[in-house]
Amino acid sequence: MSTTLISTLFPLLCYFAYNIIVPQVEKLRPSLSVIMNMQRRRWVANASRRDNPFDAILSGNIMGSVSFLASTAVLLILAIFALFGQVPALMEALNSLSLNRVYTSADIQLHLLVMLAMFVMAFFAFTLSLRQFNHFCIMLGAMDHSEPSSDEELDAITRMNALGAKNFNSGIRAYYFSVPAVAWFVSDWLPVAVSIATVLILAHREFFSSAHRTAASAAVIAARRQQGKQL
Repeated sequence: MSTTLISTLFPLLCYFAYNIIVPQVEKLRPSLSVIMNMQRRRWVANASRRDNPFDAILSGNIMGSVSFLASTAVLLILAIFALFGQVPALMEALNSLSLNRVYTSADIQLHLLVMLAMFVMAFFAFTLSLRQFNHFCIMLGAMDHSEPSSDEELDAITRMNALGAKNFNSGIRAYYFSVPAVAWFVSDWLPVAVSIATVLILAHREFFSSAHRTAASAAVIAARRQQGKQL
């Protein structure tokens, strides 16, 4: 396997590897996403006791963000399709930058395919997330506020919200790993270095960041308050 092919596929492989490995790591140490799922459960439980448009507004804000990123992914997909018809001009532009490497038409077309795959996956992840958040809104609105909701119903609604967040994060990661894919145009080995840096940054944000510590503290405080109410 040539160096160019390895560097072309490496960001895509890192994206898949991250999505496979992180759920296994979460079994040993809760990530920020896992901690936020606890807050989603609290949100749904509190929403079951409210009869006002507050929760609909929150859900609408989330869906608006997802919709914006899905639309952006479509524009990026169309831009890459346009580049397939401008490969000679793209090669000329890259050579004029004096990046000390030789581009072939096949190499650039293959790399554009990889980038296209990245943004297509992002689009499907965002649209699936949007659909799941839509289901969440329906399930939230279907709750009967005249009597307490069962734990099973609250858990099911929470899982739907968590699924939407999971696919939203998957789409965001595709955006992140498109950055090392762009680095390929500079150097063969730069996308490898940037991919590894991206993995480290994402892992830090999920497991060791200040946001992780803050969310964990909030979850502990909420759990203590709940225990105090039960005593």
